[in-house]
Amino acid sequence: MVNMKTAFVAVVFWALGSSLSFAQKVTVQSPDKKISIALFSDNNNDVGEWYIKAAYNNNGKISEVTPRIDLGLLRSDQDFSKELKFLKAGKPILINEQYTALHGKRAVCTNSANEVILSFENPSKAKLDIIIRAYNDGIAFRYGFPEKQGTFTIKDELTAYAIPKETVRWMEKWNTANEGLYVSMSDSSIQREQWCYPALFRLKDSSCWFLLHEADVNRTYCGTKLSNTNDGSSYKLTFPDPGDGRGLGASQPTVTLPWQSPWRVMIIGTLADIVASTLVDDVSASSVVKNTGWIKPGIASWNYWSSNHGTKDYKIVCEFADLAAEMNWPYTLLDWEWDEMSNGGNLEDALQYIHSKGVQPLMWYNSGGPHTYVNSTPRDRMLTHEKRVEEFMKLKKLGVAGVKVDFFESEKQDMIKYYLDILMDAAQFEMMVYFHGCLVPRGWTRTYPNLMTHEAVRGAEWYNNGPDFTMAAPAHNAILPFTRNVVGPMDYTPVTFTNSQYPHITSYGHELALSIVFESGIQHLADRPEGYRLLPDAAKTFLKEVPAAWDDTRLLGGYPGKDVMIARRKNSAWFIGGINAEILEKKKTITFSFLPEGVKYKLTLISDGRHDKDLAVQYLTVDSSSSVEINMLRRGGVVAVLKPMY
Repeated sequence: MVNMKTAFVAVVFWALGSSLSFAQKVTVQSPDKKISIALFSDNNNDVGEWYIKAAYNNNGKISEVTPRIDLGLLRSDQDFSKELKFLKAGKPILINEQYTALHGKRAVCTNSANEVILSFENPSKAKLDIIIRAYNDGIAFRYGFPEKQGTFTIKDELTAYAIPKETVRWMEKWNTANEGLYVSMSDSSIQREQWCYPALFRLKDSSCWFLLHEADVNRTYCGTKLSNTNDGSSYKLTFPDPGDGRGLGASQPTVTLPWQSPWRVMIIGTLADIVASTLVDDVSASSVVKNTGWIKPGIASWNYWSSNHGTKDYKIVCEFADLAAEMNWPYTLLDWEWDEMSNGGNLEDALQYIHSKGVQPLMWYNSGGPHTYVNSTPRDRMLTHEKRVEEFMKLKKLGVAGVKVDFFESEKQDMIKYYLDILMDAAQFEMMVYFHGCLVPRGWTRTYPNLMTHEAVRGAEWYNNGPDFTMAAPAHNAILPFTRNVVGPMDYTPVTFTNSQYPHITSYGHELALSIVFESGIQHLADRPEGYRLLPDAAKTFLKEVPAAWDDTRLLGGYPGKDVMIARRKNSAWFIGGINAEILEKKKTITFSFLPEGVKYKLTLISDGRHDKDLAVQYLTVDSSSSVEINMLRRGGVVAVLKPMY
């Protein structure tokens, strides 16, 4: 329940004669007073163009996060940017809400912020609201048209983030599948492009980090991206390209009043704050799924990585069902072409075999329709409500637990509706969903907790697509926990020890650690059966126990592209995963100060051995005052499991 209290302490209204700034109208502080968001006028009066700023207090050092965030919308009937008259700031309220997440980086989440609604009107007296919130881990703002009637097209959104050139950034060039590599830039190396969400930034003096994203995108809008093509120092929100989805659908969204936009989100703080943040989910709509007992996170075996057409082969499908059963994994995925299965059995035979092993099947679908050129089957069965209902009824009778839907290729408004329609219909039949060839998470796992994961990442599948990923993977793996995986579950399909078409240069310790470093509500472990069967007993035991949903998440250390170490808790046990992305060995010290005092833990430590394919195992007793030194090979890694001894 949202607790709306007057929050006058956190909101200061500056009179026109304020000695601080003539142009500054309103400042809203976070509950802990570390983050503030302020409204400014370009014209030093009540009419004109408006922008906001964010500031961060790092132990007394105040950092300006960005010089300005421009505001405004262009609607098909009129302009809401150039001559906006500031009318008032509404009564400040405290948003204070707790909710439970069925999967993700934290089980109990808090949506806590100070909020103010700023009211404006344009010269024709049409109204615009800007809702601003200050959180302990960032800011969020959205637009609203409060008037009660009218349907219009949004011609452009003028939101733009000014970023000084000396600010370091990690960004991914725009592509409809969100499967690129991140580029690190600053100063003279800054490129002018269209960019995917999320984007990570570090101030020059390292006093503050921030991550740009959007959340709570719904049927009333499209997805956006960032573009600095016109001005290298300003990242403007940009609508989908008209050609996306093979040119189908409008790139400009249509809205019906009253209306509110998605949240524009800036996660702010230390790297640890960013990795632990659930802000994208916090600002999103509450769950619309009432009964959620059937939603079960877990690990799945997956045959596509090692055999691209594996699901056509009944015997291969059975081998991966056997693997899931051996490893105590609840799921196995039947990827594309299951409708062409042969070599000893068909789909019904395979499903019967999978169930006989105590494993639940998941099944792939092509999103279908003219928006995708991919003809892989089964195709078009998700395309309309009637077809989905027919298919979900069949799947329910066959005991299928969830569907993977692939190849969306657009973030236009019509495609956003398609995504959400799939989730709603699937929930009616108690069917879990995960999206591939898709958009980056926008907070939907809170609203539709049957959405278990998204791809939207260059994952292990790319070892099949060309030689480039082999050398790029280690640094890429150490960027994702600070970028893509911050904003929602990520189906990288990790933990592969053998090689597919193109080889690894990551160690066994590195691959093992990805099961913790990467978070996904259904974690598809992608190697062939022998890749797991040949592991030493300690590593196999670890992979039988590692969860796919967490109660807490903490960054223990790291830097994008260099290394990362993350601790995650499930019940009373802690799991630590660390990876080294660089070509030099590293010695690291793991301290256990995050453990509760007075409790001893049994530590199982699995680290790099003498070479890339060797693992060293130690069993120790530790408590909150303990520390342990570990050695990570070049492109190496480590995992640790801590279980209380009471």
